[in-house]
Amino acid sequence: MRTWLFLDMEHGVMSLEACAQISTAALDADIAPIARVPNGEYAIATRALDNGALGIVMPHVDSAAEAREVVNRLKYPPVGHRSMGGIGPHYGLRSASSGEAAAALNAANLTIVMLETPTAIANAEEIAAVPGVDVLLIGTNDLCAEMGIHGDFGNERVADAYRTMIDAARKHGKFPGMKGSTMRRSCRATLGWAPALSWAVRTRRSWPLARPSAPRFCANSRQASD
Repeated sequence: MRTWLFLDMEHGVMSLEACAQISTAALDADIAPIARVPNGEYAIATRALDNGALGIVMPHVDSAAEAREVVNRLKYPPVGHRSMGGIGPHYGLRSASSGEAAAALNAANLTIVMLETPTAIANAEEIAAVPGVDVLLIGTNDLCAEMGIHGDFGNERVADAYRTMIDAARKHGKFPGMKGSTMRRSCRATLGWAPALSWAVRTRRSWPLARPSAPRFCANSRQASD
């Protein structure tokens, strides 16, 4: 799987039902559906995962404790405590053992936390160190607002925040990410390059697996492609 689709249920009007329908269609098109939910809305997040999403973006994560809570809620045992909801679209609605499904989907699903305040940036290394967190993603609009520099994406303080986040992600083997073409252009101008969530999708997905009982989107490749 080489590309992904961002489904926004935090700021957009998309319903959980629409998210599930689009996610199921995306799987058939070899696209990884990644859903953003409102902060702390785990009932939405886990149902999105149950019904086709291959990753969750959790906004406004300010500390390692909050990051651990995200992992705890979004991963099946023994990694976390997410409830088993049956076998969904990831298996083409085929039957599979719950043990195999839990292990495969734990490996396949991306857990993405958003850093959107100066406090979160200051805690970036501790957040990156949390097992089960895959991607650190800066929410630049909210970060600028919290810094009192609304919309000033080229500000050196924003560049410093990205440097801090990227260094923390690299140190702990996690992926740095960003969203928005405006921010990518600004980041290239200030840092010389821009982190991309697609790197995480590319290196965490392979499709299809030969085993008929395994999900079509299981992570069995961790080599970097960029």
